[in-house]
Amino acid sequence: MALPEQHPKIKDEKIGVVILNLGTPDGYTYWPMRRYLSEFLSDQRVIDYPRWFWQPLLQGIILTSRPFRSGAAYKSIWNHDKGESPLKTYSRSVTEKLQKKFSKKNVIFEWGMRYGNPSTDHAITSLMDQGCRKILFFALYPQYSAPTTATAYDKAFTSLQKKTWHPAVRTAAPYHDNDDYIEILADSITKHLKKSKAKPEVILTSFHGVPKRYLTQGDPYHCMCQKTSRLVREKLGWGEDHWICTFQSRFGPEEWLQPYTDKTIEELAHKGIKRIAIVSPAFAVDCLETLEELAMEGREEFLDAGGEEYTYIPCLNDTKPHIDFMAKQIEKELGGWI
Repeated sequence: MALPEQHPKIKDEKIGVVILNLGTPDGYTYWPMRRYLSEFLSDQRVIDYPRWFWQPLLQGIILTSRPFRSGAAYKSIWNHDKGESPLKTYSRSVTEKLQKKFSKKNVIFEWGMRYGNPSTDHAITSLMDQGCRKILFFALYPQYSAPTTATAYDKAFTSLQKKTWHPAVRTAAPYHDNDDYIEILADSITKHLKKSKAKPEVILTSFHGVPKRYLTQGDPYHCMCQKTSRLVREKLGWGEDHWICTFQSRFGPEEWLQPYTDKTIEELAHKGIKRIAIVSPAFAVDCLETLEELAMEGREEFLDAGGEEYTYIPCLNDTKPHIDFMAKQIEKELGGWI
């Protein structure tokens, strides 16, 4: 038995919150991109093909060429002032602003990525080193899905497997239909549409896609996306004929959730629609899929197909209404702890 003077010092007990996000490469050149894509596409929550089939294909053909294409896309939206992607910049800012909200409540915030840096393990270790014996994992995904929310929490629990002393932990619930969330989404859309020359004829709510079979396997993501889209539409008073829920970023040969965002954008222009707006409520902060795929590629597709005005509505990011909302959600999730 250790003598009292030999016992490691125990820090005063605190509460921790880890803000979790998808991840980002450390750079947009070949090797940082390859490391990031290898980790991301090796996650069986994301690509659930048998490893004996998938890994040779991934490590061979796919990771030979894809890092160049993805790197070029990241370069186009890179935050060169900070030497990082916008997702990393916003995730840090969100965490710092939330910390200020809880500065008097003995709660410490860290942020971690499912893939890349700073890692989820780094965030958890930092909180535990500071004396946190109760930790809330808060994934920045309004709608639950296995390839996003579940894998973020999987990674957190994997980190805990290496710890000698486990903290008490909680995971935050999805908030896709929360009244306050719907209101700040609707307000953000209204605010940005005021900058348009004329009211858009159609608004698209574009959510990140998943294979269609995930829906039949019980993943609630599709239903949550549809509900978020419907509630925002009803809040704003738009008719169903002028509001479309779509899905973007498909990968591989199998069918994904439809309608597809890129095809819908082109079809609307071909039908004579001249003005559209697009928003992506699946993302809490702007990232490659919003800034490059929607704001840039989507605009080009619409204009090339005959459209005239394309309005991209940014994510909620680190705006005050978003921070206030998340602080309220986190305080609710910490009920009984603070």
